[in-house]
Amino acid sequence: MKAGVSTGTVDRVLHNRGKVAPEVKERVLKVVEELGYERNLLASTLAYNRTTRVAVMLPNTEKDMYWRQTQDGVERAQKAVQHYGLVVEPFFFDYFDPQSFLQTAQTILDQKPDGLLFPPIFFQEAQWLLAQCSANGIPKVIVNTNIADSDALCYIGQDSYQSGVLGARLLSFGANSGQSVCLLNLEIGTQAAQHLLEKERGFRDYFAHNNGNKKIDIIRKDFEGFNDPIQLKAFIHQLIADDSRLCGIFVTNSRVHKIIDCLEGFHSKLKIAGFDLIPTNLEYLQANKINFLINQNPSEQGFLGVMSLFRHLILKQAVEKTQFLPLDIVVKENAEYYLKKQAAFELIG
Repeated sequence: MKAGVSTGTVDRVLHNRGKVAPEVKERVLKVVEELGYERNLLASTLAYNRTTRVAVMLPNTEKDMYWRQTQDGVERAQKAVQHYGLVVEPFFFDYFDPQSFLQTAQTILDQKPDGLLFPPIFFQEAQWLLAQCSANGIPKVIVNTNIADSDALCYIGQDSYQSGVLGARLLSFGANSGQSVCLLNLEIGTQAAQHLLEKERGFRDYFAHNNGNKKIDIIRKDFEGFNDPIQLKAFIHQLIADDSRLCGIFVTNSRVHKIIDCLEGFHSKLKIAGFDLIPTNLEYLQANKINFLINQNPSEQGFLGVMSLFRHLILKQAVEKTQFLPLDIVVKENAEYYLKKQAAFELIG
């Protein structure tokens, strides 16, 4: 060996096992660099029978196609790297219950995984989980909702501010001065949902600074009873009755499909924009009942989240801190392209 040490010493240095004098370690690593050596990760993993456990914590996906697509991306990534000894363990919590989030998080922490992927849906609870992971040396990836200045390994998902800007731009097409548009949050606990607040900020900024001489009023509405069709229909009808100038509605999440059945008799004069290529949204897009969908790529969030942990934990590579996904504008005419793209991802998985 060029470094003047035994092969056993080289093995201990390369795999960070056992005790090696600092000056010897430095000499070995210098020779390794000079020779351009790259260890065969697959052979190394198989030889030492290593398993790396990554916990993935998601909202229960039984009734939510958005999070089902995120889980699909996670599963696709697991299949891609499982031969390296990466094991992905899924955990689920109630999307509307902070206590369920905390209980699931504690279960994960008790099992001491090597890494964690989760969406910080509940801000305070997510801050606690991030701190617990840091205290226990668990690298974490956050998806869907960013927490500024966190010590997460990375964030993967939308730029919420820019998605709000984009929603405003889409509704501004055909809007006349003196009309109004509604930013509608079909969500529970909107005041604590940082990504929704950022969407609103981007939405308002667009109309304030990028709309020429047109004066467009913005109505912000929150409605928590979105799972009750009767309540939702009454709410939407009242919204329209209260403002005859209303020309468009921007729903800030994937629940845009829920308002369509409430709009019979009104829809011809309203532009509707929302998020995500879930089946019901696509059905209404094809029927010209939704005008625009912004694709947040939930499957890619899950896939890239697991792959970022893989690169960090197994490849020992640096991971980009912020990984914004493109905000694709989907209309009836190009929806087929995105459906084929999603199908291709499923085949790869």
